[in-house]
Amino acid sequence: MSARNKTYSPARSGFVLCLMSLAALGLLWRAVDLQLIDKTFLQRQGDARFLRVVSSPAHRGRILDRHGESLAVSTPVDSIWVCPPTFVTERHRWGLLEPLLGLDEAALERLILDRMDREFLYLKRHVAPGLADRIAELSLRGLHRQREYRRYYPSGEVAAHVVGFTNVDDVGQEGLELGFDDRLRGVQGSKRVIRDRLGRTVEDVERISAPRSGRDLVVTIDRRIQYVAHRALKSAVKRHRAKSGSIVVLDSRSGDVLAMANDPAYNPNNGAERTGERFRNRAVTDVFEPGSTVKPFIVAAALETGWVVPETRLDTRPGLFRVGKYTVRDLRNYGVIDIRSVLKKSSNVGASKLGLSMPPGRLWRLLSGLGFGNATDIHFPGEARGMLPSYHDWGEIHQATLSFGYGLSVTPLQLARAYTAIATGGWLHSPTLVQTRERVPARRIMSERTALAVRNMLEAVVARDGTAPKAHVPGYRVAGKTGTVRKPIPGGYADDRYVAAFVGIIPASAPRLVAVITIDEPRGKEYYGGDVAAPVFTEVMSSTLPLLGVAPDEPTLLAKRIDLSEDPAVLTGAPSRRPEPGFVEAAWQPGDFNRGPEQWNLAP
Repeated sequence: MSARNKTYSPARSGFVLCLMSLAALGLLWRAVDLQLIDKTFLQRQGDARFLRVVSSPAHRGRILDRHGESLAVSTPVDSIWVCPPTFVTERHRWGLLEPLLGLDEAALERLILDRMDREFLYLKRHVAPGLADRIAELSLRGLHRQREYRRYYPSGEVAAHVVGFTNVDDVGQEGLELGFDDRLRGVQGSKRVIRDRLGRTVEDVERISAPRSGRDLVVTIDRRIQYVAHRALKSAVKRHRAKSGSIVVLDSRSGDVLAMANDPAYNPNNGAERTGERFRNRAVTDVFEPGSTVKPFIVAAALETGWVVPETRLDTRPGLFRVGKYTVRDLRNYGVIDIRSVLKKSSNVGASKLGLSMPPGRLWRLLSGLGFGNATDIHFPGEARGMLPSYHDWGEIHQATLSFGYGLSVTPLQLARAYTAIATGGWLHSPTLVQTRERVPARRIMSERTALAVRNMLEAVVARDGTAPKAHVPGYRVAGKTGTVRKPIPGGYADDRYVAAFVGIIPASAPRLVAVITIDEPRGKEYYGGDVAAPVFTEVMSSTLPLLGVAPDEPTLLAKRIDLSEDPAVLTGAPSRRPEPGFVEAAWQPGDFNRGPEQWNLAP
């Protein structure tokens, strides 16, 4: 052993001891600093491994009918999700999920292995809570469930076109669910939770923000009437093998939409039926030429001028009427008839002569005032405006054909709105689908005298010798008008494709309801509006009026008749008074008419 190794150095030993003591003190200080003073770093690291911020689902608002019955509600469900990197460790047990989720093991394997870079992957959305419990009992690592809400529609297809539906994320896709999505949709909350290494929530730490439920939406629909209307319409479409059908029922006093149905329909609770044209609410989105259902407004415009009265006679012989190079035809030669019979027999010749006896601007103002060519503003997605050409573009044939309902287009809802003016003594009510405190005030469109006269005439349409005896409702007086409209095709109109329509007002003595029924392309032997659409009115009203407590018309109660035959000014063919306030913007002046009644053989 050398002398150097035997040498002991106290200084060296002391230096080493000092270094070790300083290192120990440093480690001790660092431990104290991290644990007691600057502990934020470790907390962040721990939180990153176990703390998570998760969302709290919000409840979507309900859609309720006018009586508070549910048309759309949200029910709690669970969704199954996995963390692929963790879930893949349970690969040998994936077969247990096959009978529960309906996923075969091969499909599950492709789904997981192709998404190993993700930490979140849905396996199944909106699983019933009972099934979710069974899945959770398997205790598969990386498999979790979270609470969500699924939309449920108690009325099924009955109110589907009005209510619409939401997608899997509870966002409105059609109908009122889409139109009022901002109101119905809730705001999700958030909370901080502790999760274990398997991703399971162990403890709720704090609520960051509370979920806020969506607001309820109350509509004017009466679920009872909606069911009756849907059932009657569906039966008629099936019976006549029609392409489709629509019905609208309005409360004539307020404009409230009590029922709005279409067929074919779909079940919004069944995603498999949400396909193609079944989504469309045809009563609002589809337009058609209204045909003879416009004639009451042509008669009203003529009565407003003062040139004619209900007893005025009009020569429709020989059932043909030449307008330039075109010919207007009736089904048969009705001869010399009064204005009442123009509606009762639905004479195209008579309506054309009345329409042509008025200046285009005057006729256009009435039709425009009734809302033709303008949306009803019920805030329904996809509502059509219809079409009413400017009178500056009218030729004689256009004015003639427009007088019996061709050359303009309307929706069933627009047509129902127009008939409220006849039902309420000349006041036009805007349709309402969602109940609000603020309503659009009614507008006077025609005089009460004219509206009552036209309504009396329309009662004859439903008489035994009218065009719609099948619209009779036992115990009630009905005023109505039929329409059988040829459908347009490239180059003209089809000879074998029709829209059958009927518009009814009931009770005629004190109107409460207005209904429009359209049947598109009936394929049976019957295709006239009086044969196809009118019976639907009878079926619906026979059930609806008792539901609303509307008493039958008393047999001896006759509506007030207008008799102007004693007015000498009318007999001479001159206007007897200034038109009453309504669609007319200025008083009548001599020379307003571009052709007098004598040109069309109008005889008082």
